[in-house]
Formats: sequence, C-alpha cells, structure tokens
Amino acid sequence: MLIEFRTKNFRSLRDEQALSLVASTDQTLLDTHALATGLKAAPHLLKSAVVYGANASGKSNLIKALQYMRGVVLESATLQPGQTFDRLQPFKLDATSGSQPTEFEATFILDGVRYQYGFAMNAQRIVSEQLLVYKAFKPQRWFERHFDAESGKDVYEYGSSLKGAKNLWEGATRPNALFLSVAVQLNSEALRPVFDWFANRLVIVNEQSPLSPQFSVQMLKQETQRKAICEFLRAADISIADIELATQQAVVRTIKFDLATGKREETASEQAVDEVKFHHVTEHGKAVFDLMDESSGTRNLLFLTGPILDILNKGQTLVVDELDTSLHTLLVQALVRMFHRPEVNTGGAQLIFTTHDTSLLDAYGLFRRDQVWFVEKRPDQSSSLYPLLDFSPRKNEALERGYLQGRYGALPFLRNRSLGMKL
Repeated sequence: MLIEFRTKNFRSLRDEQALSLVASTDQTLLDTHALATGLKAAPHLLKSAVVYGANASGKSNLIKALQYMRGVVLESATLQPGQTFDRLQPFKLDATSGSQPTEFEATFILDGVRYQYGFAMNAQRIVSEQLLVYKAFKPQRWFERHFDAESGKDVYEYGSSLKGAKNLWEGATRPNALFLSVAVQLNSEALRPVFDWFANRLVIVNEQSPLSPQFSVQMLKQETQRKAICEFLRAADISIADIELATQQAVVRTIKFDLATGKREETASEQAVDEVKFHHVTEHGKAVFDLMDESSGTRNLLFLTGPILDILNKGQTLVVDELDTSLHTLLVQALVRMFHRPEVNTGGAQLIFTTHDTSLLDAYGLFRRDQVWFVEKRPDQSSSLYPLLDFSPRKNEALERGYLQGRYGALPFLRNRSLGMKL
C-alpha cells in the first residue's frame, strides 16, 4: 500500500507537495475505510483518497508526477548513453526553478516492510538517489547516491544491509539511469521488491495511459470473472442481464509506408476478432446490442470494472484522473465503496482519484475527513496540495456546501466579463 508520495518542481508543483494515505486518529469508519499495518509510524493506511480542485489547478499534474516517477524507474536502465529526459518539465514561471532538479519520493509498505525511495533529476542526469528500508523501527539506509559537481562523478554510499554485487551495479549505472533500475536488471533480488512495486503494484489511468478495452474483454473469456463483471453491471441498474463474447474471423488489412523509397505495401490477413454482445432484459422484452450501441458511460463502466476487480483481487494501488468521466455519481460511489468493503477488498487495494463531482463529499459514509484533498492554483501559478483536515471540519459539516462557498479554497476564479454573462 502507498503511504506517501512527494514531489517538487514538476510542472505546476513548484514547491514540495505531499499526498499522505496515513489515517488520522479519528475512529470514524476506521474498520472499513482503513487497514491496520502494524507500523508505529502509520498504524492505519487509508484505502482511498479523493482530490478536488478547479480546472488547470494541478490535480492532473500530481498524478502525472507519480506516473513520471514510475516511468523513470521502469525505463531509465534502457536509455542510451547521453540520452536526455525530454519530457521532464520543471516549473517554468520563475527565474530559478528551470535550473533546479525535479524531485520524487514514494513511501510504501510491501509484505510488512516499509520502503522509502526517492531521487532527484534534471533533463541530463540523475542528481541524487536514495533508499531507506524499515525492517524495524529504525531505518536502514541501503544506498545513497549523489552527483559531485567538482569531480563530475557520482558518489555512492552503501549500508551493510544491502547485499549483492554493488560494485558491478554501480559501474553499470550511467548518469541518466537509476541505480535501482540497473541493479534489478542485473539480478539484484534485494532491490527487486522496490522495482516490482512500481511495475506491478501501481496502476495509473489518465489521458497518457487510458484504459484498454482488451483487459475487460480478456476477463470476459473466464467464466468466474465474466460473472463478477455482469453482477456489478446489473447492480448498476442498466438492464444488462448478461454479456456474451463472440469470436469471429475477420480480414485485417495492414498498410506499411517506406519513407526512404516512398513505396506503399498493403497486406491482408485473417484474424480472430472478439465482439462483445450485451443482453438487455426488461419487463416488456429483451434485445442484444453490440458494444458501440451502448452509451459511452456503459462502455467506460465495462472497461473500468474489469481492471478494478483485478486490482481488488491483487491488492494493487489504482490512481485515476477524473474517475467520474461519463459515469453517474451513484456509479462512482459504488466503485469507491468496493474498495471500502473488507469482504471485497481483501488484499489492501487502494484507490486515489481526482474528480469535480462535489456531491461525493456529502455521500453518506463514503469518505472519512482525512480522505479528502484539494489542489489550488496560487497567484504565481504554482499549485498547492492540502488536506481537508487543515480546516478542522466538524463531523456533521456540510462539506459540499462549504467547498462551493469557498471555505476550503481550490475553486475556479470566474470573471463576469470573460464569461460574457452575469453571475
């Protein structure tokens, strides 16, 4: 489970921002909305968190920061010598941030062990990198790396707890690669759990990594998973009685264009194509619809339900930008509540998402007060992330009304003239 994520100087997140999933001492809904860890520093971790803010406030940048960190962990060992991080974007709207490194740090618990891993980087190289491991209350510093500008070399320090061919891993780590990634590529079993958490335990869905329809389609091929998806869709009350997956042979044409010669080559081959059929039943009749006959909301729900059921089963952390896209507010509530149900979420899965749906704030029993976060754009165009708890709201406070009235900030600033209407 994710404990905390920190980032600094990434896009609009100029100053260090921290999203914490550590539950407060409030006992409200603790048994369902949080999970005991056995850690003194974080006795309970939240199963979900929601982030609100105006358009262009920086909500999406928070998710992109975690996504960028994940990408560097997974891909930096494969970069060519001298290859730069072209997509790295530090804060651009002041005179100094562009020359400062961008920082990332993730703290998570895996198999009862707490890991705190982070690094700083610029477009040319990794500037620093470190890993702390808490197998007991006191941390073990497994390794630390920093770039020494005077010598032009990376300096490494190792703790006694890190076993393996450290000199080999260090020698193979280029300036634009993470030591962690290279060591795992060279068969470090000790560091593999950290790498695997980013690779296999963290799932991010946004405009850069949209949902793949094929994941849910593949789940429909297995009877138990098909029944689980159908059961949720029926509970969503959209008259779907069953889903049928028909595989048919179809001719697929492929066109290749050679830029050097200008030649165009077209090939055709017969391939198996999966077709999703929805069986609808009402009091007055029944019918079968193709996938594209369904609304975008139904399609999104299908594509989202499959991965969520898999994430709940595997105990992964799911991060979604704008979960409410094309979904009714009650369906969003149902998806969130799945993470809070101990009989469904047996592996400690987590859901972190952004939304504009303010009605979720007052949905009965949906969130504890420590699960709500806001992102606000400052006058200097930098983003600030802060929790609802900063305002010490009462237990019975009308959160939606308070938010819309500006009590917690993070609202769009509307100008009458720019909208061309009276407000």
